[in-house]
Amino acid sequence: MLRPGLLTKRLSTSTTSLAARRTSQAALSNFPRASLLLSSIQNPRFLSSAANSFANIKSQLNDPTLITTAGFIDNEFITTSNSGKHFPVYDPANGTEIARFPDMGIEETDRAIQAAKQAFSSWSKTTAKERSTILRNWYNLIIENEQDLAKIITWENGKPLADALGEVRYGASFFEWFAEEAKRLYGEVIPSPNRQQRMLAIRQPIGVVGIITPWNFPNAMITRKLGAALAVGCTVVAKPASETPLSAVALYELGRRAGVPKGVIGLVTTHHNTKAIGKHICESQDVSGISFTGSTAVGKLLLKQSADTVKKVSLELGGNAAFIVFEDADIDKAVDAAVLAKFRSSGQTCICVNRFYVHSSIKDVFGERLREKVEKFRVGSGMEANTTHGPLINKASVEKVRSHVHDALNHGAKLLTGGKESENTHGYFYPPTVLTDMNNNMRIATEETFGPVAGIFSFETEDEVLELANNTRFGLSGYFFSKDVSRCWRVAENLQVGMVGVNTGAISSEVAPFGGVKESGIGREGARQGLDEYTQYKYINMAI
Repeated sequence: MLRPGLLTKRLSTSTTSLAARRTSQAALSNFPRASLLLSSIQNPRFLSSAANSFANIKSQLNDPTLITTAGFIDNEFITTSNSGKHFPVYDPANGTEIARFPDMGIEETDRAIQAAKQAFSSWSKTTAKERSTILRNWYNLIIENEQDLAKIITWENGKPLADALGEVRYGASFFEWFAEEAKRLYGEVIPSPNRQQRMLAIRQPIGVVGIITPWNFPNAMITRKLGAALAVGCTVVAKPASETPLSAVALYELGRRAGVPKGVIGLVTTHHNTKAIGKHICESQDVSGISFTGSTAVGKLLLKQSADTVKKVSLELGGNAAFIVFEDADIDKAVDAAVLAKFRSSGQTCICVNRFYVHSSIKDVFGERLREKVEKFRVGSGMEANTTHGPLINKASVEKVRSHVHDALNHGAKLLTGGKESENTHGYFYPPTVLTDMNNNMRIATEETFGPVAGIFSFETEDEVLELANNTRFGLSGYFFSKDVSRCWRVAENLQVGMVGVNTGAISSEVAPFGGVKESGIGREGARQGLDEYTQYKYINMAI
């Protein structure tokens, strides 16, 4: 069946064929690339609802048992909710319903919390070596099943299959990383000022953790949180996005096979009860921490709801990333990086560029070269040959992107490419768009677009562009290009963000601390700092 009101518009794409690029590990670890291409165009599977049925999807997997339509509580897949209600999951490339999941509520959530609480007493006492072994097993299983996991992501999220494969490998890297970091959870010995005392501090897991993940990276956002939490000895109850629960279920099935003990990981699926479940997890006295990736508005709400129980909270929220191109930059390298940093996942990532600031002396050249790159994109189903960019996640996303483009044009922006939709097709598509002559009266200057639109502003001086870039309540990531070493240090230190890409558009890695400042979040994920969100220090003073 088609979601009501789906008849949205799709780009008439260029017929220019692009050669598929080799998907090296380095490229894949930095999220989707515009030039990663796969399978055949005009695939009739995407033209009929029957071909996208859940049974048909399972039949196309090497291991059909990877997925089921269920939550996961106390080591069992739960296919029904107490209310008896279900919610649909759609393929955003054509709006076809591909699965129906149990619409769970507070009762199921509390069952998962209690199972995790009971499991914590034993899981927290396992050795670092034991936890490391399970995480490594889980990593190996993900790599063994990476092709199936990539297909699942593409079906429910829409991103091109090669980009989905990149996400699977990126997600797996967190299990590999934290399998090793589990064995390096060091405390410290404190030099005592008293000859009769010995002082030390040890690190211990905080307890049951609730994690709430988004739809844009349905695999990697779960592994980035789960890996760190399990490595230190926490247990977890997760609530995946209702748009993309299949990836979560597949990961949990592999976790079960990897040997994760009963109750240690729980999964609650819901759509209509999302707010109620989030509130219950935040207010539960049996939950010690919350980790959330998503919008700033929701993050603020969860932070408030967690206050009464004084939870440890980790938030990775929205961004408004600036991409600065100074007059001395290598323009071709800057354009290549712009394609990656703006258009990965069709612009649907929290670290995607939202504002391009290009020095006035090179603005027109930069805009023209970016236009040439963008017009070579192929937009379509993630399973189609030569597709470089897939759909947006839903109708609301398309409408927001469209409104940002119309607002910019109404305030004087110039359209270099894109911005014109075709009315021939189902699916949540918007054409990759480049705008220039932007100004601060446009919504793109202050609102995160979360779509495939590049707006180019101009500037004259370093001080001016730093003020413009920092004139936002968000501070997740920023990028700039310059050949001046002194300027690179100055700008990197003065951008008010948690992560900076200097002469690169690829900043994500499991070994680096990921997170923002200001209203873009609290805490860090990945790297050794990722363990901090799930541990607490205990000081011990021993008299001798």
